[in-house]
Amino acid sequence: MQIYDELVARGLIAQTTDEDEIRDLVNNGKAVFYIGFDPTADSLHVGHFMALCLMKRLQMAGNKPIALIGGGTAMIGDPSGRTDMRQMMTKETIQHNVDCFKKQMSKFIDFSEDKALLVNNADWLLDLNYVDVLRDVGACFSVNNMLRAECYKQRMEKGLSFLEFNYMIMQSYDQKYGCNMQFGGDDQWSNMLGGTELIRRKLGKDAYAMTITLLLNSEGKKMGKTQKGAVWLDPNKTSPFEFYQYWRNVADADVLKCIRMLTFLPLEEIDKMDSWEGSQLNQAKEILAYELTKLVHGEEEAMKAQESARALFSKGVAADMPSVTLTADDFKDGAIDIVSVLVKSGLVTSRNEGRRAVEQGGVAVDGEKITDVQTTIPEEKFDGEGVVVRRGKKNFRKVSK
Repeated sequence: MQIYDELVARGLIAQTTDEDEIRDLVNNGKAVFYIGFDPTADSLHVGHFMALCLMKRLQMAGNKPIALIGGGTAMIGDPSGRTDMRQMMTKETIQHNVDCFKKQMSKFIDFSEDKALLVNNADWLLDLNYVDVLRDVGACFSVNNMLRAECYKQRMEKGLSFLEFNYMIMQSYDQKYGCNMQFGGDDQWSNMLGGTELIRRKLGKDAYAMTITLLLNSEGKKMGKTQKGAVWLDPNKTSPFEFYQYWRNVADADVLKCIRMLTFLPLEEIDKMDSWEGSQLNQAKEILAYELTKLVHGEEEAMKAQESARALFSKGVAADMPSVTLTADDFKDGAIDIVSVLVKSGLVTSRNEGRRAVEQGGVAVDGEKITDVQTTIPEEKFDGEGVVVRRGKKNFRKVSK
């Protein structure tokens, strides 16, 4: 199966501008394509995961990826999917985030020997002359068409700054380095079409756009959130165990879709899983969690996370789960109340949230459900290995002193 057909079979392609031309470029290793990444944090997260996997697949088929960091467009801010204007970042913060991105991307993309490029659009956008941009680039854009774009339309009632309104023009000016194709999520379709049209009209060159399905964009932004926030690729922000647990706990309806889209397992092997149900879906979730943790954190960490997760469910304890250490000041009269344990462990963000969790029956200590908010735990219980505190079905902490 050629690579384009494999992308279709994995459910990755949502829409394209010129399917026959794109199929030919991709299948023959002639695509020089870019995907943009907004450096709004110092780590990539699972919302970027599908894009990185797609770049890896296409590079393996002989195509050349360009990882484009939006250091310039980040000075403006993409209005897509937002209800308010993004907070401004300094150049120093953006550069720090760019440096962090490159280190993480290198786990997916081979940047050696000009096989891929990592570029920052600040290198050309920040030196542009504003009047020249208006004359040479702005003249190619229809305001009526821009207002029909979903990313602008959804913000019109609440207010869209003129700064953000320029985002499409700046984003469309990104295609350089012989790039002939752009990939992105469905939420970027209007911005991508702007860039394609600009290249064709201004330079008379072929340019194509293709969007990937939104498993980890609009739909997946829900999947990528936990009580603690985003699921990061940086192990200092989201541990390999937490990363594994995130994928181990995907919904039954999503597990095979995730395996098909995100893992590099052969399609023939995945097709055999289509009939799996019941306990077999738990096995599929283990496969998904292991494969993706291995991809991000390496085989050793993936094996440790899997062993810890299995130990957690079989014995109620896991060596690699997130841990918290209490101090003598946390105890009163030789004990600590359950709500304080939840707050100290980070399983809740306030005492009110902790009380509700207990009253709703969602809290357990060493496998024993706690329903009384007045419950206290003796200090000696936290000696040695400590206790395992659970909130809900998916969130665990080892608490000791």
